[in-house]
Amino acid sequence: MRARHKPWADDFLKDNTEIIELNPAACKGNWKQEISQGRPIHLEIGTGKGSFIDGMAANHPSVHFVGMELVKSIIVSAVEKVKNTERSNVTFINDNAEKLTEIFAENEVDQLYLNFSDPWPKNRHEKRRLTFHTFLSQYQQILKPGGQLVMKTDNRGLFEYSLVSLSQFGCTLEEVTFDLHQLEDPMNVMTEYEEKFSAKGQPIYRCCVSFPK
Repeated sequence: MRARHKPWADDFLKDNTEIIELNPAACKGNWKQEISQGRPIHLEIGTGKGSFIDGMAANHPSVHFVGMELVKSIIVSAVEKVKNTERSNVTFINDNAEKLTEIFAENEVDQLYLNFSDPWPKNRHEKRRLTFHTFLSQYQQILKPGGQLVMKTDNRGLFEYSLVSLSQFGCTLEEVTFDLHQLEDPMNVMTEYEEKFSAKGQPIYRCCVSFPK
């Protein structure tokens, strides 16, 4: 996702520490005590401009949602959105998914979401895909026993790659759909990309998996 540089982003984030955690590694092992007040933690990696996490927070007030986004000029839009809707059950972190186990302790996350991740289609970039086995190892570590990963994408190549990668890792495929909106799932909350692609008639792929323990 490309975004225009926003020179005011640093100051904006520093002024909104009730919504964004500027030192997430310091919360490791204490997210539920210090951040979520004991509520389950659902983590979205690559939260974009925040439509999904804001909608989920509205629908599930008993859950605390954490949105991870690497690009600072994008995460400010998510922070601004949640600030405007006054959600009290959302926290953002501006960091890299490669550092998940530095930020969350073992079994600390209850559910994980990957929405419209960069497909990194070239073979030499396979290690950057968020369903590559090194990332799956981190997800397995931070997810509680029975915790699930829910993935949505418009990219069939990435989806098929992910199904193979997840299966080879030992995950159980609880749900696989190649046309999400044909299901008319009332619980589905759309991301910005999902709204854009579905309006063009493109199928949206979704899977839900559980990890071996």
